[in-house]
Amino acid sequence: MNADNVEISEVVIGAAMKVLNTLRPGLDEKLYERALVIELRKRGVQCEQQKAHEVFYEGELIGTLVPDLIVAERLIVDPKVVTDFNESHVAQMIGYLNITGLKTALLLNFKRAKLDIKRVSQSQNS
Repeated sequence: MNADNVEISEVVIGAAMKVLNTLRPGLDEKLYERALVIELRKRGVQCEQQKAHEVFYEGELIGTLVPDLIVAERLIVDPKVVTDFNESHVAQMIGYLNITGLKTALLLNFKRAKLDIKRVSQSQNS
């Protein structure tokens, strides 16, 4: 992971911690997502929410993938409220990385008082 992605990851994690400390655990993940967008924008970080990416097979459109957040055009961020991250969460992020061409994703779990973070990269696909 390059230095830009490390730096933006640190900003996202700091913003997510502030959101969790402010809102506390127990809410719907879309509320954390929206609050995270507000907090990132307050910190001067560009953020796209629910941007659709077309998926093609053999040159034909087969559907779209919609990552929750793309931050600074470099990082996919997926807020969750789950007991634990599982293989399906990681697989979904790898799919998003493959389709978007981005290199890194962050899964953020707002389920507990302590933010749970999982970094996913395209290299996990091999």
